Amino acid sequence: MRGVYRGGFSGPLVGSVIWFAAAAVYEWNSPGLAMMVLFIGGMLIFPLSTLVLTVLGGPAALPKGHPSASLAIQAAFTVPLGLLVAVVLGSYEAARFFPAALVIVGAHYLVFVSLYGMRLYALLAAVLIAVGVVGLFWDLTSGELSGWIGGGVLLGFTGPLYLARHPAVAGRQKILGARRQRAPDTAPGPSRQAP
Repeated sequence: MRGVYRGGFSGPLVGSVIWFAAAAVYEWNSPGLAMMVLFIGGMLIFPLSTLVLTVLGGPAALPKGHPSASLAIQAAFTVPLGLLVAVVLGSYEAARFFPAALVIVGAHYLVFVSLYGMRLYALLAAVLIAVGVVGLFWDLTSGELSGWIGGGVLLGFTGPLYLARHPAVAGRQKILGARRQRAPDTAPGPSRQAP
């Protein structure tokens, strides 16, 4: 997954453009139209991300029969289904649409930790969810603010995700993980041998 999709950077890259477009529509046109932009644009993220990868050259899809392909598709379908809830919430109170959408999109990135083998996706998920929760539970005066922030967070993660797909970066993550796993074994203290 990590190699073919280049760390998955193109999804957040395309997603950021869609979030910025939806925030702009919300601010300068209407919240209802912004919801449509994010909902329909969100369904186009995978095909547009694939187009970005194709333009960059190299593979743009997993080999046929790859075991992770079905999980990736299932994870992708959680977003449009979850966004229906955000749309309903936004139809009652427009300022809550983007925060709810951020929680949904952030939660969907949790699966990517396992799909890509990259803990960086846990951080992306945590930031998106945190921004969404703040927007949901603290009254923001402008509904589009969460949309702008969400687009910025997604854009900000594209570079680190792209770089993390390189073996040198992945190797450092494995080394750090191995050090953390060994740390409890090397802790000073009494021997734990059985009597």
